[in-house]
Amino acid sequence: MEPSLNATTLVSQFEGYSATAYLCPAGVMTIGYGTTVYPDGTKVKGGDTCTEDQAQAWLQHDLSWAGEAVARLVKVDLSQNQFDALTSFVYNLGAGALQGSTLLRMLNGGAYDLAAAQFQFWVHGGGKILPGLVKRRAAEAALFQEA
Repeated sequence: MEPSLNATTLVSQFEGYSATAYLCPAGVMTIGYGTTVYPDGTKVKGGDTCTEDQAQAWLQHDLSWAGEAVARLVKVDLSQNQFDALTSFVYNLGAGALQGSTLLRMLNGGAYDLAAAQFQFWVHGGGKILPGLVKRRAAEAALFQEA
């Protein structure tokens, strides 16, 4: 399974586009649509800039690795919407967050509804509840629960 347009739209909507590098609320240098590490493995640093075309290419690259992580970690069947929601989650938090999560444990145990309820607990950045993450997790959970 590959990330669909739903994943691209969800991530780009919540990440927003920035042509210049900035420090995100969690204290990570970020550029484009949430890119923190370039495809060549170097980290984004202050002063970096990009075009929207570059940002789109990085977004697709990053969605690809996030989707690969979801495919590797999830052991049950997923709908495209469930896959896309989890891909957005991993894009934002990293594969390690999903790997060690109650969300994944419940999902791999076949408790899809209980797994969907776990999105709401991943709303902290820099030690605080971030309203943007509350909205993002609600959108991911809603997409996850769509047929």
